[in-house]
Amino acid sequence: MDNILSIVTFIPALAAAVMALLMRGNDEAAQRNAKYVALIATTITFFVSLFIYFGFDPANTGFQFVEEREWIFGLKYKMGVDGISVLFVMLTTFVMPLTILASWGVSTRVKEYMIAFLVLETLMLGVFMALDLVLFYMFFEAGLIPMFLIIGIWGGKDRIYASFKFFLYTFFGSVLMLVAMVTMYFDAGTTDIVKLLSHEFSYASFDLLGIHVLGGMQTLLFLAFFASFAVKMPMWPVHTWLPDAHVQAPTAGSVVLAAILLKMGGYGFLRFSLPMFPVGSEVMSDLILWMSAIAIVYTSLVAMVQEDMKKLIAYSSVAHMGFVTMGIFAANQQGVDGAIFQMLSHGFISAALFLCVGVIYDRMHTRDIDAYGGLVIRMPAYALVFMFFTMGNVGLPGTSGFIGEFLTLMGTFQVNTWVAFVATSGVIFSAGYALWLYRRVVFGDLIKESLKTIQDMTARERWIFVPLVVMTILLGVYPVVVTDVIGPSTEALITSVKTDVANAGFLTEAAEVDVAAAKSH
Repeated sequence: MDNILSIVTFIPALAAAVMALLMRGNDEAAQRNAKYVALIATTITFFVSLFIYFGFDPANTGFQFVEEREWIFGLKYKMGVDGISVLFVMLTTFVMPLTILASWGVSTRVKEYMIAFLVLETLMLGVFMALDLVLFYMFFEAGLIPMFLIIGIWGGKDRIYASFKFFLYTFFGSVLMLVAMVTMYFDAGTTDIVKLLSHEFSYASFDLLGIHVLGGMQTLLFLAFFASFAVKMPMWPVHTWLPDAHVQAPTAGSVVLAAILLKMGGYGFLRFSLPMFPVGSEVMSDLILWMSAIAIVYTSLVAMVQEDMKKLIAYSSVAHMGFVTMGIFAANQQGVDGAIFQMLSHGFISAALFLCVGVIYDRMHTRDIDAYGGLVIRMPAYALVFMFFTMGNVGLPGTSGFIGEFLTLMGTFQVNTWVAFVATSGVIFSAGYALWLYRRVVFGDLIKESLKTIQDMTARERWIFVPLVVMTILLGVYPVVVTDVIGPSTEALITSVKTDVANAGFLTEAAEVDVAAAKSH
């Protein structure tokens, strides 16, 4: 289908424009219509995106469904997907209808709320499809605006503080990336990402302000992009905006933030940092591996002492993103495959966990763990769903959480056993805080009077969880639905990176042998 990527990307924006221009009033009927329009638009987007998934050829490691046309100021509008990006597109279109369903109880400025989410979906899809630096940057940065509004207007009591902290952290991180993009344009003479992937940026070392820059320009460009993507994921120690944003965001905002927006950082590392600056990545890899291991352990320990359910799950997200960066910069097949798998798995499990918090918050209007206890007596269906996703978050075999963590640890063990050892302890800590949360909320005696009349999940809430349960089990027992799609592209990426690093003289002799074997294979 011609222009399928643009069609999928802009269906939500078109629906948002229709709502903004044609829908009037704020009565109950108008609010209901706004919800249905948003649900229909996101559902149509998902079903149309299936044409991308089923039409995608995993054996082709290049970009597919490419669209290219003249745009503005000599720039080109260029879109495409490969094995690394196609599943993130599917994750986005899959999660958004569930997000709208989870927002059915919203009663304040409903039309504007739905418009914000529809515009956000278009911008997130654009990030994963853009094949031009300027187009990517516009989608990447514009996504801050609707999320800023979602937190700032429909969030909790400290929503203004959290929304500005979210915006400023992520925006300032991206300023350096913009400077790097301008530098890349003057060096390569193009903003075309496909051409930049084959362009060799200088890796000659030099002294800068008395500091020896190993890897030269590549290292500086890598650090500029790293500043943006590390904040977006977020990595320790620039993670502090995330717990505040999650706590203050409405339930649907937390779902999108955890399931999709955080993945833009990992995607950026895979799309730009590794392939475009392989020498810079190699120079900085040990530091990032240790930062990832520290993040896993430190944020897991911090999660253990939280009294707010959302904040605990937010710190859990930082820990799980530590596995992602660790796998990416292990820069081998198992590590990168595991990192992508972990991002997709986290998209389903973290979305479900925030939805679980939303279910009881809608009833009790508090997220304090001490306000609950004994919910299994009144809410058995909720207890079952919450237990399932708690086990997925811990990494129980048979769930998608196990596959991602196992692969990233396998990949990391091959390059740094001590980092893998430290990170493995994070698996134990994750069981500690996740099971502790579940025990205090679900088990025990039902002694609080306010909980004795609480109702179990409605039919709508149960149906929201069904597709998330299915995907968590499917990826856990049949991971080839992901690995077969991403495998050829990640293999080509790793071979290219290792070859470039070896040619630059930064690989060990053993690694060069591995590269030669991969080429001959």
